[in-house]
Amino acid sequence: MGAVNGWRSASGSGTLERMSAAPGTLSLGVAAALGPAAIAEIAGAAEAAGFEALWVNDTPGADALEALAAAASVTATLGLATGVLPLDRRPAEEIAAAATALPAHRLTLGIGSGAARQGALAMMTEGVQRLRAEVGCRILVGALGPRMRRLGAAEADGVLLSWLPPGLAREQAAAAHEVRPAAHVALYVRTALDPAAEERMRQEAERYAGFPSYAGNFARLGIDVHDTVLPSPARDAASGIVAYRDAVDEVVLRAIVPEDTPASYLRFITTAAQLRDAS
Repeated sequence: MGAVNGWRSASGSGTLERMSAAPGTLSLGVAAALGPAAIAEIAGAAEAAGFEALWVNDTPGADALEALAAAASVTATLGLATGVLPLDRRPAEEIAAAATALPAHRLTLGIGSGAARQGALAMMTEGVQRLRAEVGCRILVGALGPRMRRLGAAEADGVLLSWLPPGLAREQAAAAHEVRPAAHVALYVRTALDPAAEERMRQEAERYAGFPSYAGNFARLGIDVHDTVLPSPARDAASGIVAYRDAVDEVVLRAIVPEDTPASYLRFITTAAQLRDAS
């Protein structure tokens, strides 16, 4: 197999490896709870700084698609993405109705199964099919386990990974590309670039480590949650960004800042862009 989507066949291994000349793109992640006005300001700065996309977490009481509409109104080329819309809480038909107001050529719908367990794969398959038919944008499946990752690579346009160190991110991306070489693999990486935000990030990491689904996944993979963030005990932010961009197609720096103000996020954008350009 030749090079496909920035990946090539590893010599003698039968698997895919990332081509060093094609690092993954760098995007920014924030929460919908910031509100449309703040997210519009952040989106404009992210586009000006050359980020690939703005990813917005859908949170209870705050609508990621509404926030992305605000971002779309002040940008021209910035990708607009959700990470992730839970289909057990937001049915595919509801998502489709709202998403059709957004520019499909810039939109990525990250969707997940939420708290659903029984029937989650069937629900996700049906959701992907409906959204593809009604919206026509890129669709990524938020996935922890191998069956959901395979579904994303085979039935959607790829997968959205989260809470992984670079080595495991590379392995999971390679597995997705073995299913379908053109699959897009994005990865959320919680990142604190201001020392004043490190305690907040530690609390965020431990909160996720307490959720049963994530705790089980960390145990299966044999990793510590603190090794999946930037900076981590094993790497600083600059080297970590390089390692992650070498592992997947798109790295989403989920910004952890000291205070949820536009000014804090604008400082994060400036620092992240400097680290990107220096690498």
